[in-house]
Amino acid sequence: MGWSQDLFRVLWRALSKEAKQQVGTDQFGNKYYYVPEYKNWRGQTIREKRIVEAANKREVDYEVGDIPVEWEAWIRKTRKTPPTMEEILKNEKNREEIKIKNQDLYGKEKLLSKGSNEELLAPPVQTQIKGHASAPYFGKEEPTVAPTSTGKTFQPGSWMPQGGKNPNQ
Repeated sequence: MGWSQDLFRVLWRALSKEAKQQVGTDQFGNKYYYVPEYKNWRGQTIREKRIVEAANKREVDYEVGDIPVEWEAWIRKTRKTPPTMEEILKNEKNREEIKIKNQDLYGKEKLLSKGSNEELLAPPVQTQIKGHASAPYFGKEEPTVAPTSTGKTFQPGSWMPQGGKNPNQ
């Protein structure tokens, strides 16, 4: 079935006037293509496309990080020009330097915290949570049995059933 799909793809591209131009490759072997805007055989305008052809053809073998960040930004059209290999290598070097600096800082902070029993950050303040923001009395006093009436802020008392007997009997 593979050869028939390839034949159909070749025929479709010939009829649709889709001409993809290879823009570049990355260090993993992925190839990146650009298809400019064109009109198909029915006169419809087809928008530009940016395509990646993975070095590993099987979708199940794809993992996050197989496409460099710079190329992914180009594919998603957040950058206009495709990245160069020098740019990708420079950014990768910067990421490695940041990782090393982060590990050094983390190690120094760990040594400082072991050397002194003082915490660098104050412990979180313990707060007492009363009720829920959706409750009608949130931020106010708890409802009481006796109703309170002070002008416009009338609060009815809470109803409590009487000892299991119906008062009307």
